[in-house]
Amino acid sequence: MALSCGIVGLPNVGKSTIFNALTASQIPAENYPFCTIEPNVGIVPVPDDRLYQLARAYDSARVIPATIEFVDIAGLVEGASRGEGLGNQFLAHIRQVHAIAHVVRCFNDPNVVHVSGTVSPLRDISVVETELLLKDLETVARRRESLQRKRGSDIAEEIAFIEKLEAHLNMGLPSRLYTPSTEKEQRLLDELFLLTAKPVLYVANTDEEGFQKGSPLIEEVYAHASKQGAGVVVLCGKIEAEIANLGPDERAFFLAELGMERPALERLIQQAYQMLGLITFFTAGPKETRAWTIRKGTKAPQAAGVIHSDFERGFIRAEVMSFEDWQRLGSEQAVRQAGLYRIEGRDYVIADGDIVYFRFNVS
Repeated sequence: MALSCGIVGLPNVGKSTIFNALTASQIPAENYPFCTIEPNVGIVPVPDDRLYQLARAYDSARVIPATIEFVDIAGLVEGASRGEGLGNQFLAHIRQVHAIAHVVRCFNDPNVVHVSGTVSPLRDISVVETELLLKDLETVARRRESLQRKRGSDIAEEIAFIEKLEAHLNMGLPSRLYTPSTEKEQRLLDELFLLTAKPVLYVANTDEEGFQKGSPLIEEVYAHASKQGAGVVVLCGKIEAEIANLGPDERAFFLAELGMERPALERLIQQAYQMLGLITFFTAGPKETRAWTIRKGTKAPQAAGVIHSDFERGFIRAEVMSFEDWQRLGSEQAVRQAGLYRIEGRDYVIADGDIVYFRFNVS
């Protein structure tokens, strides 16, 4: 599934450094605004220990993880909604992604200039979110003006919804916090494709001391996120960049020295994956063990279709065991003997961690 997470923020907050570490790409990460002009795209594997446990147990020849697409988008400046700087490109690129990882600078470094002169996470967040809100208000206002030139009871109902949404946005609240009162309102909201409707994950980019001990700047980000319905990942972009450039043995030693079990970027990838409403199911065997990405709530035939359209078209049944049962009992055979290997039909909703074998017939 080509679902993408856009990495956004002001210039010089560490977006490209984090993107480099995520993708092991060597795009420029220079100390000046607009270094990233066209969005850089990287396909990143989703860390999942379950996949490798299955692959070892089945002695699989190939192991294929789930992936997520990250897009490094040009730094935004105040006035982007009016086309300032690279505002038009920035907003267009945000419109194309499914979720936002908003990198916020939480470190002081005299060698890395800040576009506003001083470090203030809340001010920086406000600059980006205000520009997105202004663009959404522009979208909503255009829709209202278009509706006002028409007639009909349905039009009056939609205008009433638009006016409520406009008042919500004017309070400085993102549209993802607007609660539709009816299914129709939800549909109308979805049709507007608003920028502030996208789920957000704040990435607090700090220095090594802040990562180890925390800081007031990081606490500001947490406090803001709790009001915005957003998540937070704290990391040190500089450390993550160093980790990304090390071999496996050196990496393990370096992480141990820092008291870390894993790179913090793994949490960023996993949270972005979950933020997109994605889950993983597995197919496992000697030839290949693979993690497949589906949206939460996907039924068995549609999950089969992710593997191949013929699987969905000729779907007969799904043979399912949960990863938890497999791990607890130690083998597929033990799961079968415990009566926990299940036969599921068309209405079965795939759960995260399900290990599935699809039966199908295409005549």
